[in-house]
Amino acid sequence: MGGDSVAGCPISRVFCEKWGRFHYHLRMLPPPTQSLILAFESARRAVEDHASQITPGTTETVDLLNAARRVLAEPITADRDIPPFPRSTRDGYAVRAADLAQLPAKLTVIGEIKAGPLHLSSAMRQGEAFSIMTGAPVPQGADAVVMIEYTSLQNDCVEITKEISPGENIVPQGAEAKCGSLLRARGMRLNEAAIALAASVGKSRLDVFVRPRVAVLTTGDEIVDINAAPSPTQIRNSNTYSLAAQIQQAGGEPVLLPIAPDEPRRLRQLIEEGLQFDLLLMTGGISMGRYDLVEQVLAELQAEFFFTGAKIQPGRPVVFGRVSSCGSGRLARSGASAPLESLHKYFFGLPGNPVSTMVTFELFARPMLEALAGISPRPLTFLHARLKSEIRVKTGLKRFLPAILSGAYEQSQVELVPWQGSGDIAAQARSNCYIVVPPDREHIPAGEWVAVMPREV
Repeated sequence: MGGDSVAGCPISRVFCEKWGRFHYHLRMLPPPTQSLILAFESARRAVEDHASQITPGTTETVDLLNAARRVLAEPITADRDIPPFPRSTRDGYAVRAADLAQLPAKLTVIGEIKAGPLHLSSAMRQGEAFSIMTGAPVPQGADAVVMIEYTSLQNDCVEITKEISPGENIVPQGAEAKCGSLLRARGMRLNEAAIALAASVGKSRLDVFVRPRVAVLTTGDEIVDINAAPSPTQIRNSNTYSLAAQIQQAGGEPVLLPIAPDEPRRLRQLIEEGLQFDLLLMTGGISMGRYDLVEQVLAELQAEFFFTGAKIQPGRPVVFGRVSSCGSGRLARSGASAPLESLHKYFFGLPGNPVSTMVTFELFARPMLEALAGISPRPLTFLHARLKSEIRVKTGLKRFLPAILSGAYEQSQVELVPWQGSGDIAAQARSNCYIVVPPDREHIPAGEWVAVMPREV
């Protein structure tokens, strides 16, 4: 029988040559790493343990107006007592509480105090009162402020009809913070309240951590760029852009790599390029199919795997590990010594289905990215709300299912968004949270309190 054959079947020489090259690439790769599928809590704890060892990167100084959502690289401390004087919390009259032992009491009004500079000739004496505004300094000699609702003014005298205790409606000097005390710690994200604190102590510029650069690599021959016209069997690259948005929300700077084909040599080139950044996120190519090559390429790079799956839905095939960066990447180019932890570059292999990609980022990649951004470690916390409609699922996996949290004020309810599985981006876009279903629950009736993980919308 003429011609070449594979497994006894005659085929063309051209096909045989192509198969031979592909088969050669597969043989050159080591076998995939041994499966290490963890319960959700164990997988999350593994990430948190490694995140706690991260040393944040360099810092920069920014104007206060540009500091929102950045991460503090310096503590903010009080430059004086806060408040710097005893402060009235009400509009009314500053009095001596002892003068109101008998009601109604009549006191002589000797002046008015408003917020701002205070110039008083002497301390207030027995039988006297000052008219005072909210936020104004309480005069010497006064120990309480009576709300204006319980007073009536007649000429230069005020009649008071309510008993009052010493200290009432006054914030003592230094009650909020003493001079030199810590107001906001290093490693905290700057929200609007932290910005206000910084302004209140005269900080027009702040030292913050430089945002970590996070490489995003989407893999698969079925993926095309968003500007391309996909064939009937191709899909546009949505994962790169959803991850980029999540990276920015978490305090990082996304770096978008080209789409990686299902071909070992080019895939390795792109993975090596991604490992030169602070963190590498990959989507797709981590399941059990013949063309799911990511774990094999990482194994060839002598990657250390901490888990290769988590018992969750969606997102079970998620991978977390690290690769030694000695002699390569930015560390080698810098020519400088570095802490032990910087000798490794961490990576996550996230599932290719879009909802799974978004969920596993929040559950696993976010704490590592936040650590690289300088954010102090924090546990994953859930809200609770009443379930609007019953849930029935199979046991065995911890589920994070797209849902809608709704209701007015404290009467919140939550229900699942109808969805067609982890590829349903439209359902994800309609949701504003995830209902968290424990792995041992098969049925949750309507009206029961359930755990809810909110997400940014």
